[in-house]
Amino acid sequence: MEEFRRAYGRLCAAGGAAPQEAVLQRLRELGGAPARGRLDLAAQSLSLETCGALGRLLPGAAPFAEVALSDCGLSEEGVKLLLHGLCSNTTVKSLDLKGNNLRTVGAEALGKLLRQNKSIRSLILEWNSLGVWEEGFSFFCQGLGANKFLQRLDLRNNQINHQGAGELAMALKQNTSLQELDLRWNNIGLLGGRALLNCLQSNRTLKRLELAGNNVPSDILKAVEQAMDHNQDRQTILRETQNRAYILSKEVLSLKDEKTKQFLDLMDTIDKQKEEIARSGRLQMTEAALALSEQKVHNLGELLNATKQEQTSMAERHFMELQQQKQEGADREGKLLHDLSAASEKNLLLRNQVDELEKKCKIQQDQLFQVKQDLTNTTAELKLRAVQAEERLEMEKRRFKQSLEDMESLRLKEVDHMTQHMEASERSMQDRIQRLEAIRIALEEELSQVKAAALTERGQAEEELIKVRNQARLEEQQRLEHLEEKLRLMTESRDEAQNCCLKQKQMVAEAQAKANQLSLHADGLRRRIEELQQDLNSKEEEKVTEVNKVKVELQEQIGHLQAERTAQEGLREKISALERQLKVLSSNHREALLDKEGEISLLLEKLRMKEADISRMREEEAQRASFLQNAIMAYVQGSPLGAHSSRK
Repeated sequence: MEEFRRAYGRLCAAGGAAPQEAVLQRLRELGGAPARGRLDLAAQSLSLETCGALGRLLPGAAPFAEVALSDCGLSEEGVKLLLHGLCSNTTVKSLDLKGNNLRTVGAEALGKLLRQNKSIRSLILEWNSLGVWEEGFSFFCQGLGANKFLQRLDLRNNQINHQGAGELAMALKQNTSLQELDLRWNNIGLLGGRALLNCLQSNRTLKRLELAGNNVPSDILKAVEQAMDHNQDRQTILRETQNRAYILSKEVLSLKDEKTKQFLDLMDTIDKQKEEIARSGRLQMTEAALALSEQKVHNLGELLNATKQEQTSMAERHFMELQQQKQEGADREGKLLHDLSAASEKNLLLRNQVDELEKKCKIQQDQLFQVKQDLTNTTAELKLRAVQAEERLEMEKRRFKQSLEDMESLRLKEVDHMTQHMEASERSMQDRIQRLEAIRIALEEELSQVKAAALTERGQAEEELIKVRNQARLEEQQRLEHLEEKLRLMTESRDEAQNCCLKQKQMVAEAQAKANQLSLHADGLRRRIEELQQDLNSKEEEKVTEVNKVKVELQEQIGHLQAERTAQEGLREKISALERQLKVLSSNHREALLDKEGEISLLLEKLRMKEADISRMREEEAQRASFLQNAIMAYVQGSPLGAHSSRK
């Protein structure tokens, strides 16, 4: 990792840019960590120069197996440079690009990476919105279809719609290595779920497919789960068959090794027997040599006999010649003596030679006797050994034949066992395949039945929906009629309130008339008071009683007005209760009464106006009553009777 950091610094310096201090610090931390197989630059804002330097360092055998670049805010060019460097990498197994907002260029670079890289097994692309860019996502799906090494792909929260799901389905039909695919929290929908379900009929390697949060119907999700379970069962069966085939191949190899060992042992024994036979051949050769030596000894004996005969014949000839010479003359005695001396010398030499030859013959005869004795011993031993070797050979042959028969029987038994096991496994596999086919046919029938039931239920649901709609329409019409009835009652109550208001106005007018009458009566009283000032003392008690009567009448009128006021308050409470009922009904049936809200608002405004009129009328009546009361009190206080009563 230290060399990687130095190389990063050199490349940044060569590019004319200073290396990022945060990246250097992270590389130092990674260099001191015990696990150096991971390049973790998560949440580091990487510049374009840093991306270019890392892209030039990543090709080939990098010193780590995992690269984490999540939440780095990578630009389009930076992503392109990094992924271009990873295209020819041979050591990185996992790549994390979570939360980098990759767009069209990034998607195309990812497609190129998937086409060319042969080492990446896990790719995390969560939170990148790849589904928004249709052209780039299509290129990415083409690269995924061509990839043969990726096993895990995370595409959560990428805004993939049903068209993107169709592209993924086409890629999954071609891909033969992907085992886990996470598509949670996208916008796949019904059409995308169907496309992915259809692609699983040809894809046999995918074992885990997550589709939560995609608005996919539950029946499609169940079908996808069943397809995943089917793929997992197929993978387990394939692994079991591979393991069994591996174990059987191991057993076959072990049997072959044992047979080769036995064959080599047999060949060794045969070679030993051949050596012993060769040794026996050598003994035969030695016997032939001994026979030749005997022949030579015999020839030498004959030669000795011939030499002895020649010597005797020569001695006889010399003796005859000597006798002839003795008879011929004495002059030749010297010559004869000389010749005899020479002949004697020759005879001595011949005798010496004969003695030497006799000695040699004796020695050779002794040696020949010894050789014959040794030869007889060796021939006896060789014959014994040959018999023993033949017996051993026969025993080895019988043992070898027995071992061959045993091995052949064992091999036949093993082959029979293997064939039976293979036939049993094949039958079980065929039975399992038939069961799976029956299950598939049953599931298809059940699916068709479910679809038919779903169609019938859908028809029934549509009929029930039509009935419910009709019933809702009837209920809405009834509610509208009821509301219209309530509105009619409210209008009637409003008319009654208006009538009450008119009556109150009439009563107010009557009160005003009474007040005018009272004022006229007061004027008359004044005149009468002026006329009857002399009689006031006598009629004071009558005036007091009349004033009390007037007060009682006024109090009665005020009580009547208060009763009317309480009635108006009751009407207001009724109006507020009706308003609350209208609000409750409008909250419960807002969608059904949208066209009536304008009218209700107009009626409410009219009611508010009437209430304002009523409140204004009440205020005017209260003011008038207060004015009347003040006027009466002022009149009573200003009259001499009032002054007299105040004096009292």
